Amino acid sequence: MTGMNTPFRNVGIFAHVDAGKTTLTEQLLFFAGAIPAAGKVDKGTSTTDTMNVEKERGISVRLASASFEWQGVRINLVDTPGHVDFCGEVERSLQALDCAVLVISAVEGVQAHTSTIFGALQAMNIPTLFFINKIDRIGADALRVVSEITTELTKNALLLQLPENEGEPEAAVRQLWQADEDDTPGKGTSGELNALIEALAEKDDDLVASFLDGAVLPFSELDLILAQTTGACEYYPVLLGVAKNGLGIPFLLEAIIRYLPGPSHGNDDPLSAIIYRIDHDTKLGKIAGVRVFSGTISTRDSIANRTKGLTEKVSQIKKMHTRKYEDMRILVAGDIGVVCGLSSAGVGDVLGSDQHVPAACSLAAPLLTVMVQPANETDFSRLSSALSELTAEDPMLGLEFLPDQRELHLKITGWIQIEVLEAVLLARFKLKAVFSSPTIIYKETPSRAGFGFERYWMPKPCWAIMKLHIEPLPAGSGVQYASKIGVNDVALKYQNEVQQSIHDALRQGTKGWEVTDLKITLVEGEDHPVHSRPGNFKIATPMALMNGLVETGTTLLEPVLDFRISAPQELLGSISSDLSRLRARFGAPEMQGNRFALAGQIPAATSLDYPVQLASRSGGKAKIFTRLCGYEPCALELGETTPYRGISPLDRAKYILKARGAITD
Repeated sequence: MTGMNTPFRNVGIFAHVDAGKTTLTEQLLFFAGAIPAAGKVDKGTSTTDTMNVEKERGISVRLASASFEWQGVRINLVDTPGHVDFCGEVERSLQALDCAVLVISAVEGVQAHTSTIFGALQAMNIPTLFFINKIDRIGADALRVVSEITTELTKNALLLQLPENEGEPEAAVRQLWQADEDDTPGKGTSGELNALIEALAEKDDDLVASFLDGAVLPFSELDLILAQTTGACEYYPVLLGVAKNGLGIPFLLEAIIRYLPGPSHGNDDPLSAIIYRIDHDTKLGKIAGVRVFSGTISTRDSIANRTKGLTEKVSQIKKMHTRKYEDMRILVAGDIGVVCGLSSAGVGDVLGSDQHVPAACSLAAPLLTVMVQPANETDFSRLSSALSELTAEDPMLGLEFLPDQRELHLKITGWIQIEVLEAVLLARFKLKAVFSSPTIIYKETPSRAGFGFERYWMPKPCWAIMKLHIEPLPAGSGVQYASKIGVNDVALKYQNEVQQSIHDALRQGTKGWEVTDLKITLVEGEDHPVHSRPGNFKIATPMALMNGLVETGTTLLEPVLDFRISAPQELLGSISSDLSRLRARFGAPEMQGNRFALAGQIPAATSLDYPVQLASRSGGKAKIFTRLCGYEPCALELGETTPYRGISPLDRAKYILKARGAITD
């Protein structure tokens, strides 16, 4: 078991799908002596791909962790999915990590998801090493990829190695950043090495002076500056290799220790931790993946869940070593482990203080919704329970359960996610499910300001009278609520009911979609000392809101993506024509040698399949990068409305009977 004073590195392995991320993870484990032989992704024997669907498809679906020691340092390695459909897993890992390795293929180079991931790493100030993999493949060009990194990701990339025999089975790596026996830089300091030293000099005044004086500084001093600037996210070292045969792995392990930082808080500080994942184990039940930032967690500790506002007792602590759990007595500051006994825990919950917990970073939002039904109608309850369990593990699924309509709805990011969910339901829960064709998730917002009124005072006993002022807000504002009435008009407990009901009441507007970007103000109201009951204002709020939305009208909103396309010049005409047809807005092309770049915005509804079409048309020579930039107004004929699911508050009499339990349909 790791000692209290053992240094840590909590390292995430990230990549666009098929860059070789899981293979790299296997080799890191093998070279560190954590496994006897490196597994193969194509044979389903990789250590971190434990689910059947991962082994069968050769892709990572869930976060996977493994812990090992190297040169006296405990490395907690987190292997993340590379496919964009599972970016929620990547999001959740970011809050648990101190540093990262971003893997890029020497052939495909910087790809769409590479850019998304690196943007998140930068936003969260996570020190990162680049590892350019597969330099032995035909078409490999590591220096081209470095150029892409510097132009598309960061100009502060520092190449520490050079490729030899690229594109051949005998590919090799020549060490550029190294010391001679007398601790001077390199052998016959080359122009490339001088360029590295010059770059470091830009960040260190003393080094600038020495460099200008022509002094030869000890390599160990230069290496320390590289470590400091890497830890401060001022520079990003770039390494090369071939993960499948172990080329470059020893130096990568060394670089993780030398250049990437460990945790910065201690055991004596108050507990500050986050739950970054939830799993359900057949033997252990519900288990929480926890990163401790400060303080400690011991078995039988009662720890406060700050997010849920409750305290729970830890029954067991475990750590994942390859595919096996190892019992732990204590989880110390800086470490990652598995905690049992936290039955109410959820992804993102803060344990103890939030003082050292980094803010979350969003990579993407689900843009599609799909209805799920059991193949056998008698399995509806089992399917509902299974999807609830999966949503606890991946909150982005956003399960919506409509028991009266016997409907289950999920939010997803793409078709592959549907295929994986089908496989998981069958393998893990023995359930065959049928998924409808996914549709774009639209939203709606008030078209103008107005009022919503409700007088709920029949049939007795009940009394809830309220008037809401509804006004639109700028795009991206979300939902705001305020009250302008006093407790003499409506008791505080009833005003709380109004506020607590707003979120659910806005799940569906007059066009069937979530309502957003509005301010709701309680401007008038009345309760009754005899007839008002708990829950009266909870029933009245959706009716007042929907009445108000009818008065204001609502505007349909569609998701819109920022995009950037890079392609050969000969494709400019056809791509511009495509973009116009897809309702994109874009500016003049930016010429870059024999290539061009186009940037703009495009509706998600018209462009979900375009990356595949673009890759096919260009023979893989065109690249497209997209990210959600927000929701914009959409003409009804270009979008989609959907019927209200369940009993609408506009059907007042029936809605009241349903809310009071008098009817079930």
